[in-house]
Amino acid sequence: MKNKYIGYLALLPFAVVVFLYEILPLLQLVISSLIGKESESFGLENFIKIFTTPLYTQAILNSIKISLISAIVGIIVAFIAARYATEASPRAQRTFTMLLNMTSNFSGVPLAFAFMVLMGNTGVFSTICRNYGIPFLENFDLYSGQGLMLLYIYFQIPLSTLLLIPAFSGIRPEWRQAAMLLNAKPLDYWFRIAIPNLLPSILGTLSVLFANALAAYASAYALVSNNYALLALQITSKYKGDVQIDRATGGALAVVLIPLMIAATLINNYFTKRNLKGRDLV
Repeated sequence: MKNKYIGYLALLPFAVVVFLYEILPLLQLVISSLIGKESESFGLENFIKIFTTPLYTQAILNSIKISLISAIVGIIVAFIAARYATEASPRAQRTFTMLLNMTSNFSGVPLAFAFMVLMGNTGVFSTICRNYGIPFLENFDLYSGQGLMLLYIYFQIPLSTLLLIPAFSGIRPEWRQAAMLLNAKPLDYWFRIAIPNLLPSILGTLSVLFANALAAYASAYALVSNNYALLALQITSKYKGDVQIDRATGGALAVVLIPLMIAATLINNYFTKRNLKGRDLV
């Protein structure tokens, strides 16, 4: 009994930190979103303003679109990379994993500046393409939705590959051998055996990538600032006060973001549990 209370006391600092820096700000956020800026009374005034103002609705749609497309492209590239990485030698796998870890940690403002140096208006690749008439980067605008999409895809690929490699390691060689003995074609093996077993991991990783892109801020702010409508940038601008501080609208925008993040987390947890149950049955 004494050890039980000691355990509770050990968890107390963690509980205090969670309450002060997660639960309390979240409650304050929800309360401020329900207090109208004009009427100063409880209601849905701020949410009505969000969904009737083109800038805010466009920011929500842009965030969902970029997050979804970058997650899908990232998962496709990661699927191919993880598939061949698991068949490589142990030394090659270790080297590849080390490179993935280094690449996935290179994000935020340094990543945005690296893209500017390479693909900005006077970037290395942009200058080469203009000098030699290569259309790929000659008219490419890095400081737009296209540039932001490319940036997001870049930082999605290493993370998704790291998450999918363990899933591919769970694919047993005996399954392929059994399929070959039954005269199954390679496509039959992949679409009837491999991919159905990988599907929980793929969908779980997809939800992680979606949430990762949806909440990304530093890279987007360094690259496009407030010249492109994104939900995370709009929330920050309302609290930081680029024009004027508007905590009520910022809180409402954040409350719109929260359900999307929670949904992505719940989807990831569901497919993670399903994947673990599937492995226990094998």
